[in-house]
Amino acid sequence: MITVVAFTFSSEIMRNKSFVTEFILLGLSQNPNVQKIGFVVFLFGYVATVGGNLLIVVTIISSPALLGSPMYFFLSFLSFLDTCFSSVIAPKMIVDSLCERKTISFECCMTQLFAEHFFAGVEVIVLTAMAYDRYVAICKPLHYPSIMNWRLCGILMGVAWTGGFLHSVIQILFTFQLPFCGPNVIDHFMCDLYPLLELACTDTHVLGLLVVASSGLICIINFSLLLISYCIILVSLRTHSSEGRRKVLSTCGSHVTVVVLFFVPCIFVYARPPSAFSVDKMVAIFYTILTPLLNPLIYTFRNKEVKNAMRKLWTRLVEVSNNK
Repeated sequence: MITVVAFTFSSEIMRNKSFVTEFILLGLSQNPNVQKIGFVVFLFGYVATVGGNLLIVVTIISSPALLGSPMYFFLSFLSFLDTCFSSVIAPKMIVDSLCERKTISFECCMTQLFAEHFFAGVEVIVLTAMAYDRYVAICKPLHYPSIMNWRLCGILMGVAWTGGFLHSVIQILFTFQLPFCGPNVIDHFMCDLYPLLELACTDTHVLGLLVVASSGLICIINFSLLLISYCIILVSLRTHSSEGRRKVLSTCGSHVTVVVLFFVPCIFVYARPPSAFSVDKMVAIFYTILTPLLNPLIYTFRNKEVKNAMRKLWTRLVEVSNNK
């Protein structure tokens, strides 16, 4: 409640400093035919994203064997985050595909900015926690139950929520310092930091560097830690059997694919001198739309445990339906 009041109060202060009450989004394209195609593609993509990720969440929750494993606990949490993160961006983008004039109010723009950085920040930490879980499971298998206990999993989830919240608050505080008194056209399909910096009626060089430090540096550090952890895992595979190596490579391969799809576009956008490029819109598609869509496929395509749990869930649903 306090957070909502503070956010509303800060929004009112910012609006009093600015003449702009709404922004105009240019979207991915100004071509009507491209917009219609985009509407169909992104609508089906969003439905598949929500359906696929929620299916993973329900499957893991309904399977005591999977829910009792830290790896699948983190996976269900990641799927939930992907659903939320995609829902912050995709619905507005889909509706705008049918609108000739795409507008977003100042309050909605700030809310979208806060939410996207909040869920993205939480996901960064969750991916790091998943990598640590795999490191302990593979490199210290005898100590895995004692290290990856539910107390530590709870602490990691608390750190993820807190870290994501602090990260998004910092981004909002940066934006609240900006006066918007003139142009209000954003060359993007969503509200983001660099496009907003270009519209500010003040020198944003210092704020741009702070964005690089808060977002870009965090992405680079976490991505580097993840790569190091997976390199250590690969080195440790020399002592494993061929069957063990195959299973580890299958599991870690899924994680690495997700990490690369998420972090590389984020690093490209945020870990560079502050400026907005037209290509940013296409790069943003990867971590806002494509990655949440592909995650369910990546994690279930080569995962026998999840696929077997899905079959059992489907069997139970069919039996319940037949009994009715």
